[in-house]
Amino acid sequence: MRPDILNPLFAEVEALKGIGPTLAKPLKRLSLERVVDILFHLPLTWVERKRVEILDEADVGRVVTVKVTPVDYRQAGGRGPFRVHATDRLGNYLTLTYFHNPAWARKLLPLGEPRVVSGRLERYGQDLQIVHPDYAVPPVEAEELPEREPVYALSEGLTNRRMGDLAAQALGRVPQLAEWIEPSLIRQKRWPGWSESLDAAHHDPGGAMARERLAYDEIFANQLALMLVRASSRTRRGVTLHGDGRLRDRLNLPYSPTGAQKKAMGEIEGDMQQAQPMLRLLQGDVGSGKTLVALEALLIAVEAGAQGALLAPTEILARQHFETLSRQLAGLPVNLAILTGREKGKVREATLMGLADGSIHILIGTHAIFQQHVVYRRLGLAVVDEQHRFGVAQRMMLTEKAERTPHLLVITATPIPRTLTLTQYGEMDVSRLDEMPPGRQPIETRVLSCERLPEVVEALGRHIGKGGQAYWVCPLVEESEQSDQAAAEERARTLRLRFGDSIGLVHGRMKGPEKDSVMAGFQRGEIAVLVATTVIEVGVDVPNATLMIVEGADRFGLAQLHQLRGRVGRGEGHSVCLLLRNNGLSETARARLALMRETNDGFRIAEEDLRLRGAGEILGTRQSGEAQFRLATPEQLQALVQTATDDARLLVDRDGGLEGPRGQAARVLLYLMERDAAVGLLRGG
Repeated sequence: MRPDILNPLFAEVEALKGIGPTLAKPLKRLSLERVVDILFHLPLTWVERKRVEILDEADVGRVVTVKVTPVDYRQAGGRGPFRVHATDRLGNYLTLTYFHNPAWARKLLPLGEPRVVSGRLERYGQDLQIVHPDYAVPPVEAEELPEREPVYALSEGLTNRRMGDLAAQALGRVPQLAEWIEPSLIRQKRWPGWSESLDAAHHDPGGAMARERLAYDEIFANQLALMLVRASSRTRRGVTLHGDGRLRDRLNLPYSPTGAQKKAMGEIEGDMQQAQPMLRLLQGDVGSGKTLVALEALLIAVEAGAQGALLAPTEILARQHFETLSRQLAGLPVNLAILTGREKGKVREATLMGLADGSIHILIGTHAIFQQHVVYRRLGLAVVDEQHRFGVAQRMMLTEKAERTPHLLVITATPIPRTLTLTQYGEMDVSRLDEMPPGRQPIETRVLSCERLPEVVEALGRHIGKGGQAYWVCPLVEESEQSDQAAAEERARTLRLRFGDSIGLVHGRMKGPEKDSVMAGFQRGEIAVLVATTVIEVGVDVPNATLMIVEGADRFGLAQLHQLRGRVGRGEGHSVCLLLRNNGLSETARARLALMRETNDGFRIAEEDLRLRGAGEILGTRQSGEAQFRLATPEQLQALVQTATDDARLLVDRDGGLEGPRGQAARVLLYLMERDAAVGLLRGG
């Protein structure tokens, strides 16, 4: 239960003065729904207001504060901008422009009465102007105008002044909390206290130490939570699984395992023989053979008389895993089943009965496989594909499906930089597949302007004319699955006009059977071109598809582009990935595309993705993780994560965990930073 001292911070934003339904809407768009969200919504930058007596051309582009007298009102045609002409004390003209509510502007700036105005000075033709001044007050109130002011991320209907007022109210609710950072570290870093740091972060543009301290608090809470999960797992009784090899030796493998795969298999087998439950992360690049390693682990469980479960992030991937494993297990006495949201009625009942009585050895599925009514007879191993948001709390839900905690193997479909591995999976041991199986071909990547679309369509025609197959991925128009769907439907329509019924379409809003039918047609070669949204980002394996076209490639992140490119290069033929870019690229987009052209190395791409886009986007729901950092920047994450990990280890190993004085303070921090799922894992937590 959350400590009472934090309750004022976790109240709804409506608890703050002046927030009604109208203001709550723009706040909600910014995900600011509680007081603590306002508190952690730190300024993006700062405005410095220069106080001037006389208007000067040299100040164009700066924010100035000046005393003027309104002398005239103008509004062209009654519907154009409303302009207030004013003069400074020497008679220099200034135009104050408003695009709406003239009556309000007249009331604010009565003719002949001096006012102190503040805003960005601009040139408009031959005149100087300020558009929508930030302030327009009588001279007696001028001293109250701030010389510097924080600038916040805003949403329509929310002003910067209002956001600053809400931040001040939130700061007024901040309690005095006991210190959770190791004292010698505080002295070494010269960090201020927690509440002082929050105040400085909202009010002092020079408060770098305060910002660093807040970032550290968040990273420390994250690392401590992961460490507590690890400590909890050590105290749990696991299932000792000794496989005898009788199933693995008969496995129909497509190739001899690589050295990296053999090493990972050995590490996993050793873990599963221990009474302490395995917590292992399997990292590997696209096509490095992670699924084969997972299958070997599942067979160890079956050989030892236990059951295995494989959780896939999407239904498409779950069904593909089911088909792939069915082929590889052909002729072996292993009963494989699938369970997604689509399985209904008698089929579902039969699967649930088979799990309960132990006749189903391996279950593959989506999140449906760990719902409350799914009961296993003896779950020994859970394998989780971590491609989508599936974090510590959800992993623990899955491991609670058995009387004794099953072993847990997490597979990442995207290589992860070391910093993010530490912050996302710090409670896990790591196995890394850094070799590619034989037969994987390097993929040629080209970047083309969207203006060359007709040439690309011609090249596509030649490719499928020779019996080849291709993917055509449609761009992320905006953050909406519907807009992806619309783009894909329109592209499929135009390609069908040219190539007929050989064009297939897949998007996230199609019904399961319809999606399966299209995918099966593509895998059989009946469909030459699969037009899709990013639902095909992971798992689709069609060796004859050797051409990948990504439309609007500049709108995708590096990790996503790398995943999409990994759908080709799976057969013996030469594979090509065409990245169609829009004009007017940002520097970041240009750097992404250049790197894609330069390298196929997913680990290098992941490191660059962190540098270019930041941890939030990689770890957020759009990519692959669960731990979103609101206070820590990517640079701070990289600089502080090792220190935070060491400090968390000191707390757990030397300072009595959450029971000592510093531990009690750290317990409050875990709730404050919403990493409290780890507290519940501890006895008495």
